[in-house]
Amino acid sequence: MKKVVTLGEIMLRLSTQAGERLSQANQLIMHYGGGEANVGVSLSHFGYDVFAVSKIPNNPLGLGVKRHLQSHGVHTDYLVTGGERLGTYYLETGIGERSAKVTYDRKYSSFSKLLVEELDFDEIFTDVVLFHLSGITPALSANLQEVALLALQKAKEHGVMTSFDCNYRASLWSHEEAAKSFVTLLPYVDICFCGELDAIYLLGIEKASETLTREEKLVFYYEKIKEMYPKIQYLSSTFRDVHSASNNDLQGTLYVDGRLYVSKKHAIHPIVDRVGGGDAFAAGILYGVLNQFPPQDSVSFATGASALKHTIHGDCNAFTPEEVFQFLENGSGKITR
Repeated sequence: MKKVVTLGEIMLRLSTQAGERLSQANQLIMHYGGGEANVGVSLSHFGYDVFAVSKIPNNPLGLGVKRHLQSHGVHTDYLVTGGERLGTYYLETGIGERSAKVTYDRKYSSFSKLLVEELDFDEIFTDVVLFHLSGITPALSANLQEVALLALQKAKEHGVMTSFDCNYRASLWSHEEAAKSFVTLLPYVDICFCGELDAIYLLGIEKASETLTREEKLVFYYEKIKEMYPKIQYLSSTFRDVHSASNNDLQGTLYVDGRLYVSKKHAIHPIVDRVGGGDAFAAGILYGVLNQFPPQDSVSFATGASALKHTIHGDCNAFTPEEVFQFLENGSGKITR
């Protein structure tokens, strides 16, 4: 199997039941997850040999992370042990017109203290076909900005295809801080997941004309990004129409060789769990690129994978490629016999 590497924090997620506020809750539901790890889990189910690079504490929660990854076939050889705590976040589940709300408790986590000296990137990137990370990683600490940059540089030295999801989180850093970091990272990126707001507020691109359709606006932004970072081969994002917390329409996009490809619109109602939907989409695009699918097939597969993720609890997508293809062929709601 082809080897894939992800770098990022794996966290403990504690969620309320639908219809319950966090301040009212007397019990919470546990899941493990993290942006990069979620992508890795999907790619493992898609048949890739995935290795997660992260740092976890030497305690039962760190062991829980290890077992979580291993249960999905993700290798834990490159998990560094140290520090005293696993990053945690609380999810107040949204329903109807009330949005979901996230409360982070991740400062001083083991992963935030990961140092360059603790990783041997020459070993990690041996025989690797793809490396994936997101903008969440450099947002967590100054040393992780150094780790992220060196990881991308070392990946390119080893001829590895690189993937970067902007994944901006306003609660972790400012637009200015993110922009300063991203300008150092994007020259080493082959596949970039970013949308209109990322282009405007993180990459400093002027707003497109309001007379353009949203597809035309996205092409405008992607053309500008290609001018700034010509080594980026693929640009991708989703259009999400939010009717309520439990009723969304989702469409995927993929820009390659000067053309924008758009998937059909998926009406997702009711949503069981939206967390990880973007990671499932990213993994689907990566699967299509690695398998040299035509761009239209890649974006259709990725959006189908993301739509399926919305139907299950937890951060991770556990569907196989065959199940995604079957879903796309059969449509929603039909019994598979």
